[in-house]
Order: sequence, then structure tokens, then C-alpha cells
Amino acid sequence: MADSTTASITVAAPRADVMAVIADFASYPEWASAVRSAEVIGRDGGGRASQVRFGLDAGVIRDSYVLSYDWDGDDGVRWDLAEPGSVITALSGGYLLADADAGTKVTYDLAVDVRVPMPGMLKRRAEKTIIETALKGLRDRAEAGRGDGT
Repeated sequence: MADSTTASITVAAPRADVMAVIADFASYPEWASAVRSAEVIGRDGGGRASQVRFGLDAGVIRDSYVLSYDWDGDDGVRWDLAEPGSVITALSGGYLLADADAGTKVTYDLAVDVRVPMPGMLKRRAEKTIIETALKGLRDRAEAGRGDGT
């Protein structure tokens, strides 16, 4: 799973507010369109989620899997697949946040592998769609001031 897809967006909100939305897993079904459920099943010493079980419904892909998280304060977060699902066999990615003139620049990278054979070009296109949808949802949620940081 060497190849990943990356995209960025500028959010008109402070970095801490953007990270609060990212860390508010219970709200993901409200703004991350393919996420049907997100349950924190482990926390780190700082109280942030260390493992989260997701229920995904992305049209042809319906699955449940667990991600492990590694937080870098309000600068970023990385995740890796801790428990694969029936379709998703590998998944890693992260958000990198940086101050920008108009708020916060958010860079999202993602790499996904699935059990079903899929040409690389189609996989990259799917990753691009996931990233663009997630970044727009994150931006809209953060600019509305709706992250509680849990």
C-alpha cells in the first residue's frame, strides 16, 4: 500500500477548532457522508481517541473496521488500520494542520486497499472522492463552530 492520495483545503477557523472537529468522532455521521457510525473504543493518556470502530456505507462498499490514532497536539493526527473489515484490508492516512492567513490549511492523505481487485487508477479516484468529500465536510463543520473535542 505504498501509493496514497493527498489534497488540501483552507478552513476559516483556528487550528484548535479544526482539530476539535476531527477529534469529535461521535459527530462524524453528521458531516462525513459515508460514515454511518463511529465509536471510540480506546483513549490515550491525554483523553483523545486511540482506537475507533467505524461503520462505513460508501455505496458498493459497506464495512466495519477499527482505526488506531496517533495525535500530534493540534498539528496533526495519523491513523492506521488496527482491525480490518470484510472489504477493507489496509487503510492509513492523516490530517496535517498548519496556520494560514485565512485560518488553517488542512492536508489530508489517504491510502486504502480492499479485498476486491481494483485497478490502481480506480482506487486513486475513489480515494480522491473520499478526501474531497471529507475535507469539504470538515471545513463546513469547523467554520460553523461545531466541534466539541471529545
